[in-house]
Amino acid sequence: MDVNQEILAITKASSIIRTESVQTLWSGYGEIKRYVLMGGNYPSLIVKHIQLPDANQHPKGWNTDLSHQRKLNSYQVERQWYQEFAKKTDASCRVPQIYHAVEEGNELLLIMEDLDASGYPVRLHHNDVSLNHAKSCLSWLAHFHAKFMNSKVDGLWEVGTYWHLETRPDEWERMENIALKDAASAIDKKLQDAHYQTIVHGDAKLANFCFSEDGKLAAVDFQYVGKGSGVKDVAYFISSCFEAEDCEKYEEELLQHYFKQLKNSLDHAIDFQALKNEWSALYRYAWADLYRFLDGWSPDHWKMHEYSKKLTDEVLNELKIA
Repeated sequence: MDVNQEILAITKASSIIRTESVQTLWSGYGEIKRYVLMGGNYPSLIVKHIQLPDANQHPKGWNTDLSHQRKLNSYQVERQWYQEFAKKTDASCRVPQIYHAVEEGNELLLIMEDLDASGYPVRLHHNDVSLNHAKSCLSWLAHFHAKFMNSKVDGLWEVGTYWHLETRPDEWERMENIALKDAASAIDKKLQDAHYQTIVHGDAKLANFCFSEDGKLAAVDFQYVGKGSGVKDVAYFISSCFEAEDCEKYEEELLQHYFKQLKNSLDHAIDFQALKNEWSALYRYAWADLYRFLDGWSPDHWKMHEYSKKLTDEVLNELKIA
């Protein structure tokens, strides 16, 4: 595929001034680049160039057909998201818009808005995130979840999140926490059986939020977007920001902020108190579900801390009683 030719044809630019590598895709499946253009419709754009390898060497040693198929599905889901769902968002849950998608052979090209050029150039890491930054991201998630409450997920994941149990049997097999391993299906069922379902981002970590200088933000990376309880995004986001002590310290404040924003954004026909009660009770289950994945994927991960263990143990005890 001639990427430069595709870009020039779509943008009507006279030439490509330069390209910048933004990041390589997981497991060598391609690259994300910024193209700076002369003339045409856009000064710059982002191109996600997916090149599916014939053989896959995973950085953690995984090399399975299931892993490969999961990635194939995730890129088709992302294409569907940008082409059919992204246009339904607004400034309260900003995402990049797609200009064009091209598929040829084992290559897929997603040509998208450059959020840096649109005023969102700031990226944060968990060691420099403030409580206000975290609240801004939770506001984004609340508006996003409200926007897509009870939406159909045609073409997206039937169960959103990249760590979903059904798609991670290899990691489940390698789990060291046997009690949690035995409870994995019950935890997954509890989350899937939630009455209130929305579309979840599915990979709502801090690194996937792009900030403006005045505090506004947008989100990227929609490979694992799909149906789910919103607290799965909330728990995962908080896990990406804070160590155990701060997770504990700020839990109530952050959850109150999220639910306040959700209430203000929701259609009044939805029983907010019932939703809040259900999702608040599922918050620990969302943490336990993530903890389950990490136990089999990377048991020494920094998120395997006392706070996540405590919530997981609470869930395991509750399931025993039930």
